[in-house]
Amino acid sequence: FFFFFFFLMIRRPPRSTLSSSSAASDVYKRQGINAEYGGFKKMDMPDLNAEHSMGTTIMAVSYTGDGGGVVIGADSRTSTGTYIANRASDKLTPISDNVYVCRSGSAADTQALARMVTHYIRQHELEIGEKPEVHTVAKLFNLMNYNNKNNLMAGLIVAGWDRHSRGTVYGIPLGGGLFQQPYTLGGSGSTYIYGYCDAHFRQDMSRAECEEFVKNGLALAMSRDGSSGGVVRLCTIDQEGVDRKYFAGDDIPKFAGFV
Repeated sequence: FFFFFFFLMIRRPPRSTLSSSSAASDVYKRQGINAEYGGFKKMDMPDLNAEHSMGTTIMAVSYTGDGGGVVIGADSRTSTGTYIANRASDKLTPISDNVYVCRSGSAADTQALARMVTHYIRQHELEIGEKPEVHTVAKLFNLMNYNNKNNLMAGLIVAGWDRHSRGTVYGIPLGGGLFQQPYTLGGSGSTYIYGYCDAHFRQDMSRAECEEFVKNGLALAMSRDGSSGGVVRLCTIDQEGVDRKYFAGDDIPKFAGFV
């Protein structure tokens, strides 16, 4: 009997241990804390396998001074929910030597569209023996976007220079639609700068003035929109060719009221 009682005492945990652990579990439950994590709250991590989305700011502006041309620009932030998947992505994609596309929406969808249109435009260049018209590229983007509107999430801006229309800008919203405009904006950050653009845009801007206009607009959007950020990329297209510029850190304009 003595040995049996001694065996039971060994197998049974101390009374104080049982009471303290159960008390801690009760406290954890009341505070919504998982006891399996040692009293620390389990953080909800973003789904890193989710679709990469360019919650972004893209912009294209035409100008008639200095011979005419277009300036396109974009920020560089690519996000997956609240997680920044790429802080230095390039959303200005060349389709030909004289036409670029600014991409917003699903990164995968817009990349696939750009590659497919580039393939067809290269064949078109061989057929006509010269650089394509901006309207031709924009119309092809719109055709593919509209015909697949139930499967794609792509907001695009097509801009460039050709000898027929000179500097030209086309906006293609989600689901398709082709709209030629003096300037156009896209992405989540665009809603913050429509007032700035309406107040400061002039059709007769010089090349330098247009580049400054686009750079300031993107900087303002990046300072307000949480889905826009990173660096500023600009691309000027005119009869001389393509000139790309990059602004990061202290080179990005700062405005009163923003840190």
